[in-house]
Amino acid sequence: MSKKTTTRFTDMDTVEASIIRIPPHHYIHVLDQNTNIARVEIGPLTYIRQDNERVVFFPVRMIMVPPRHYCVIANPVARDENNEVLFDQSGQAKLRHADLEIRLTQDPFPLYPGEEVQQEVTPLMIVYPDTALRLQALLDFEEEGGVKRVAGDEWLFEGPGTYIPKKEVVVLETIKATVIRENQAIRLKARKEGVDRGGVHRVTGEEWLVSKVGAYLPGAHEEVVDIVNAFILTDKKALHVRALRPFKDAGGRSRRTGEEWLVTMADREAHIPSVAEEVVGVVNVTTLSSRQYCVILDPVGPDGKPQLGNKRVVKGERSFFLQPGERLECGIQDVHVLSEEEGLVLRAVEAFTETQEREEEEEGGSPEERAKRSRMSGVLRRPGDRWMLRGPAEYVPPATVEVVLKRKAIPLDENEGIYVRDMKTGKVRAVIGHTYMLTQDEELWHKDLPANVESLLTSTKDPLADRSDRSKAGEPKVRDKTRVVSYRVPHNAAVQVYDYREKKARVVFGPEMVMLGPDEQFTVLSLSGDKPKRANVIKAVCLLLGPDFFTDIITIETADHARLQLQLSYNWHFEIKSRDDPANAAALFSVPDFIGDASKAIASRIRGAVASVQFDDFHKNSNRIICSAVFGFDEKLVVRPTLHFKQNNLVISSVDIQSVEPVDQRTRDALQKSVQLAIEITTNSQEAAARHEAERLEQEARGKLERQKITDQAEAERARKELLELEALSAAVESTGAAKAEAQSRAEAARIQGEAAVNEAKLKAEAQKIEAEAELERLEKARQQELSYKKQMDDLEVEKQKSLSQIESERFSQLMESLGSETLKEIARAGPEMQVKMLQALGLKSTLITDGSSPINLFTTASGLLGALPGQNP
Repeated sequence: MSKKTTTRFTDMDTVEASIIRIPPHHYIHVLDQNTNIARVEIGPLTYIRQDNERVVFFPVRMIMVPPRHYCVIANPVARDENNEVLFDQSGQAKLRHADLEIRLTQDPFPLYPGEEVQQEVTPLMIVYPDTALRLQALLDFEEEGGVKRVAGDEWLFEGPGTYIPKKEVVVLETIKATVIRENQAIRLKARKEGVDRGGVHRVTGEEWLVSKVGAYLPGAHEEVVDIVNAFILTDKKALHVRALRPFKDAGGRSRRTGEEWLVTMADREAHIPSVAEEVVGVVNVTTLSSRQYCVILDPVGPDGKPQLGNKRVVKGERSFFLQPGERLECGIQDVHVLSEEEGLVLRAVEAFTETQEREEEEEGGSPEERAKRSRMSGVLRRPGDRWMLRGPAEYVPPATVEVVLKRKAIPLDENEGIYVRDMKTGKVRAVIGHTYMLTQDEELWHKDLPANVESLLTSTKDPLADRSDRSKAGEPKVRDKTRVVSYRVPHNAAVQVYDYREKKARVVFGPEMVMLGPDEQFTVLSLSGDKPKRANVIKAVCLLLGPDFFTDIITIETADHARLQLQLSYNWHFEIKSRDDPANAAALFSVPDFIGDASKAIASRIRGAVASVQFDDFHKNSNRIICSAVFGFDEKLVVRPTLHFKQNNLVISSVDIQSVEPVDQRTRDALQKSVQLAIEITTNSQEAAARHEAERLEQEARGKLERQKITDQAEAERARKELLELEALSAAVESTGAAKAEAQSRAEAARIQGEAAVNEAKLKAEAQKIEAEAELERLEKARQQELSYKKQMDDLEVEKQKSLSQIESERFSQLMESLGSETLKEIARAGPEMQVKMLQALGLKSTLITDGSSPINLFTTASGLLGALPGQNP
């Protein structure tokens, strides 16, 4: 508005007109330049400006405040008791400087010089129900009701109503009522010390709850902190609450700071936490079935205090809530249900006396009178004691007992076993061939084997079928070290087992299953292999007894210093006289590497024999020389059939010379040249024979070719002759056939044309016949349909008339029955009787009324004239 006023005075120089017409409800300010006093001129008026006057601005519309509106005027004019404007001695309107005036609905008014519009015309503020305005006093004043307000005071203007503003009061905010629903409350905080709506004295900062259902309008010094929803409690949910300060809860019980408790459905269905308590969390119900139990740590005692360090076992069926501070040790656990093949290893945590029920049969009396009675016996358990509970049974461990582990009986076949160690004595034994359950003082023992034995036992190779396979085995199987180590000895093989505790060895011949005791180990054979033989190539647990063979490559030197490389294969087997003799069986394993020792011994014999023989002699008689060197001669100078090693009863039965190759390069070249020369001679002779045979075959082929040419020429001349004869005959037949074919074709065309005309006439006649028959059939069907339609319509009409007549007759019968015979008689008499009465009333004895156009028979009128009574003769 200050901008608006400035604009009016800046336009002052533009108003130069001498005559100013002021419309109704308009005004101007006129400044007297002599006295420098401005006055107001109100229209309607035609104002003539004097020379010493100046119009400040053009006519301006007066301020109009409609109903239910107001405006704020700054620096208002002073008025007397009659609401008249006061002027000073110089005629200037008096102003209340730095003051405000709120003007409500009134007649249009002008602004006097110096007045300003602080706030434009504004609708009055409507305060709706359940709302209020928070007001603050700016100045000290007294309200109409006599209430005195001091600057800074705050109060509420509650609706419904229209707030009329005052210059001494400012509106701080609009407050809406908070709706409190069921199971809800609002949390209030006092801004200032005072009394709340319930008449309770509150101090600054105090908080409280209001839970009354409905709309709540906070007071001027109240602040809504939060809306608190109630926690709905069910039989499956409870509320864990902690006290923030000493107070009395909803049940009237005193609570101390930090105290925790549960609010359950038994206390109330819905709980609204007060300002003195906080909700720690929602506690779900713990439900135990008949097959479950749980262990509660730090349980709450009967006095409501937690028993720290104690335990309590709760068995099902049961449902309960964990109290504050309580927790489950291992959650909800299942009851230990033990079968006949199961057991529990238990350990006492605290000293206690275990009670057991024993059943005894009562002596004496008949079998029917015998009854089982039970008596309680106590077993003292000390901390650390271990014992075993065997099934079948159900067991829930008390708080003083700890379940160490659950045992299951281990089913064992006759070829299966386990290693068991007594934890008290440390003794290890093997249990084989029957189902066994470990006791409380026993445990499974892990038997460790050397790495090479472990790899041999878990290998997937067959020791007999894959004995020549030197490739790496596949993924080895993982052995259960608690199981008795077993090994299947294949057929015609032997395994040596050594007991380190007894310091004895035993040999097992296959096929047999070997099972090691706790202190037994396999004897591992390390044999030579490859070609030539290398030590420690083959690792084996079982010793194959043969017959089998092994191949070796040796280098020899003849008497003429020719070095040769021989590849020999030896057949061998072990000769066992009696398998039951331990000494004879142990001799098999007396030589650790029988293949290496045998191959070295045989190679030395062969080298010694060949060293005294020339190369040519050895080349011609190699087999005899080697066999005699290996097997030797008997007393009769005959080569022995076998070679026997007495240390381990190994027998070499035969020697196979697989290859002989010179080692020296010169010898090898000379031998190769001689072989090549022999090959060339043989090749040349074969080529000459093949050449002669090829020339002979070529001459025979040429003779056959000439003879075939002569035969082919004769056949060609004969075929040419036959061709000429056929061409002549073909020309004659062609000329004759053309004429004949033309005549036949013309006759055939005429015949076909005639037949076509006849067929066309027949088809036309048949078509006309078909059309006529179709038309006749159509007309017949149409007539039949028409006759049928007429007949049906006639039948329907007859039925309709019958139905109408029947309905009419029934209606008439029912009408007659309803009226009755007496009513009909009265109706029939009513007309004549009324006419007689009317004539009698007119005094007429008889009357004849006619329109003059119908003739009247007067001969018989005497008896039918009106006035004659029924039943009277004329």
